Amino acid sequence: MERILIFGASGYLGQTIYKELQPYYDVYGTYCHNEAFHYNQRFCPFDFRTESPSHILKQLKPSLVISAVRGEFAEQILFHQILCEHASKKKNKLIFLSSANVFDAFTHYPSYEYDKTLSESIYGRLKIKIENEVMRLKHSQWAILRLPMVFGVNSPRNQEIKNAIKDNNPIEIYPNSIINVTSGFQFSRQVHYIINRKLKGIFHLGSRDLIHHDEFLKLLVTQQFQVKPIWKRIYASNEDRYLALLHRDNPMPKHLQFTVQDILDDCTKI
Repeated sequence: MERILIFGASGYLGQTIYKELQPYYDVYGTYCHNEAFHYNQRFCPFDFRTESPSHILKQLKPSLVISAVRGEFAEQILFHQILCEHASKKKNKLIFLSSANVFDAFTHYPSYEYDKTLSESIYGRLKIKIENEVMRLKHSQWAILRLPMVFGVNSPRNQEIKNAIKDNNPIEIYPNSIINVTSGFQFSRQVHYIINRKLKGIFHLGSRDLIHHDEFLKLLVTQQFQVKPIWKRIYASNEDRYLALLHRDNPMPKHLQFTVQDILDDCTKI
């Protein structure tokens, strides 16, 4: 049975991947602050800011490593350099979770898998730097999964909206931003397929249709909360700006493709 190690398995995306893969693979994960995982023998305490991943990699000897960590940028770069060095020596595969922000300098059109990356944000430049490090491995050893905005019942974004409504605080919306979206549920199913089929390369894992950011959040609040919140409109420009990922070169099969409405439905599932 293939052994998989998920760094950042205690986060929202890490947990959804772990729950999806655990019945089918020999899966381990790491946690940092969440002590709820202390008694789970499949989870190891790990803080990439102060520790090297080398000892966990040496102990578990995974054939596949998934990086879903978040945190300080400089430490992330060093952490991923170590993961890539280990993969180069031990020939294991590495899956890196990236972001639509690697294209946030391009605003006039959505982006495809092998378009040139260029970012104006610190976060986007971080993801580009790590992507470039990963792509230095042999092509058969890596997969980069780029994500648009992520929603879902227990996602951080949905929780922020819930808290804002509860506290009567404004919810930020971007009327001129055109996006696509995903959920933890849809994403974890796609990851399972990529692993099972031993796929490689770059994947854009968002909805196949696009929507304005403000329209999506208004539909989400109406469908999930049935309230009229306070909206705070933020205009980044006078024209529409795209921050969307569409697939062309590495599409998922039809049963793993989804729409914006599917994500809205995922956000109301119990």
